Formats: sequence, structure tokens, C-alpha cells
Amino acid sequence: MNMELATNVSQFGSLVRRHRFRLIEALPWVAIVAVYLLFPTSLALGTQVLIMILFALSLDLLLGYAGITSLGHAAFFGLGAYVAGILTVHGVADPLLGLLISALACAFFGLITGSVILRTHGLPLLMLTLGILLMCAEAANRAVSITGGADGLQGMVVGPLLGFLEFDMRSRVAYCYSAVVLAVVFVFVRTLVHAPFGRMLVGIQLNSLRMSAVGTPVRRRLIIVYAIAGAIAGIAGALNAQTNEFVGPTVLSLELSAGVLTMLIFGGVGRLYGAFVGAAFYMVLHDYLARAEPAYWYLWLGVLLIVVVLYGKGGILGWCDRLYSACFDRSVRRQTPANTKEHGA
Repeated sequence: MNMELATNVSQFGSLVRRHRFRLIEALPWVAIVAVYLLFPTSLALGTQVLIMILFALSLDLLLGYAGITSLGHAAFFGLGAYVAGILTVHGVADPLLGLLISALACAFFGLITGSVILRTHGLPLLMLTLGILLMCAEAANRAVSITGGADGLQGMVVGPLLGFLEFDMRSRVAYCYSAVVLAVVFVFVRTLVHAPFGRMLVGIQLNSLRMSAVGTPVRRRLIIVYAIAGAIAGIAGALNAQTNEFVGPTVLSLELSAGVLTMLIFGGVGRLYGAFVGAAFYMVLHDYLARAEPAYWYLWLGVLLIVVVLYGKGGILGWCDRLYSACFDRSVRRQTPANTKEHGA
């Protein structure tokens, strides 16, 4: 009995240690602070990178942990952007209130659509998510009196953050606002994926039939995580609308859905920090190539994507893991002969 108790305590201790923040996990946050201090003229681009990290994080929760592939994730991003924008136009200028209402609206939309489309899986599910995105885009295009149609939503004036922090032209407040929201959402997602709920999602992704056989309500869990991911994507869309003070039809485009999926593939699926690495890499590369090769930048992006998919399993973080393993194994091999001689002596 004492031995069993000691084993359980040991397992619990190792679980807690595994889920603690490690020192290396501070690197992305140090980089975020460094960008603010070292690149004050690039904070507008930095704000967009932070928003895309948040958007990619929401997709990683679906794809990397629940195994739900979506080509229509921009539907949540666009819905969140339009809700925040419409609220602002009609006098609800508080950014935090707009963020909250957008998240709730997208979560509700996720519950409704998820209860329908998550009856399927594989290619039918992929097509259903794409169909929802196309319907949302056409609805936004036709509702000219509400959304502005093809011209976009006009007349947005976002109020000061917390009542006194005005959004400035140099994007300092927008950058800090986006960074804080990203940090809060990231802590929530990290806690969620390491909780029993997150472990259950991984089990469903690996073998849904077995998880169902042991009593797990598989479809209910998938609907819940679909709604949570939708809410997070809606927060990203609302941030985009508030920091730009404009919402256009591009927030509901297939290009945006494909773009966030590409970001995740570049960084590494199912890694959490893959969203940070992939979104930053994609956005900076996009900015550089769009200026250097404005007519052909998609060509270079496509070539790089093919290389990563074929030869870079796990994306950039996967390459880093393999490089670290190779260096670590080499250092171990160098130390082994000395240790053997010492023991032999």
C-alpha cells in the first residue's frame, strides 16, 4: 500500500514538473518585449504578428490536439472582427467589452456549427468547414447595411483602453494590448492542454473508438474544443479590427484560412510554441518578400512550404529538436570513453 502511494506521488510529481514553465519557454516573451524596446518603428507589423500568433494558437488547439482539420477557421476570425467592429460603430467603444462579446459570439457560433459538422470526419469535415467559411463571406458581402459589403465596415472609432490609454499612431498601445491578451489566452490554452481535458483530446485524436469504449463522450468533447478554439480565433479577429479600426471582406477569405494553416506547419503542429515560431516566421517572410518580389512572393512561399512538408517533419521546432538531439548525442559519445576508463581503473 505504501509502495503504491509512493508510486502515485512520484508520478504526480513528475507530471507537475513536466507542466511547469521551463526557462526556455521565456524566450518568446523576451522576444516580444525586445521587439517593443528595439524596434519602435515596426510595432504595427509586430502587432499583426501577435494577432496571427493568437489565431494560429486557436487552430493548433483544433488540429494539433483534437485532430480536427479545418479550412474554414477564418470564419471565426472574421465573425469576431465584424462583431467588434459593429459594436464600435454603434457606440460600444470599450475594447475589452468588444473583445468579450466577440469571444462569446464566436463560441456560440462554434457550438452551433460544431454540433452539425462534427458528425463527420476526414474529407467531408474539411469540406464542411470550407462551406461554412464561404457562406459567412457571402453573407458579409450581401449585408451591406450592416457590414459595409465589399467596401468594408466604415466609421470605427475605438475608445481608450481601460478608459485612459488611447490607441496611438505608432501602435505602442496596440502592441502592448495584443501582447497582454496573447499572454492571458496562452496561459489558458497551456493549462487546458495539460489538464485531463487536453489529455482526453489527444486520446480522441489517437483512437476515438477506444476513447468512446472507455466512456468518453467523444463528440461532446470535440464540440466543446471547437467552440473554445472558435472563441480564441474570434478574440484574434476582434483585436485585428480594434487595432486597425477597419474590417474588410479579407477577414473571411480562404487565403487567410490557408495562411494560418501554413503558419502552423512552418512552426510545428501540436507544440503550442509552434504558433509563435510559425506566425512570426511567416509574417516577417511575407513582409520581406512582398517588398522584394511583389509579383512572385507566393512562388517562394510555396517552394519553402513544399520543402518543410517533405523534409522538415515537425516544422522549425522539429528541426530544432533534431539539431539539439544530434548535438546532445555527440557530447554523450565524447564523454563515454572517459567514463569507461575511469570505471575500469
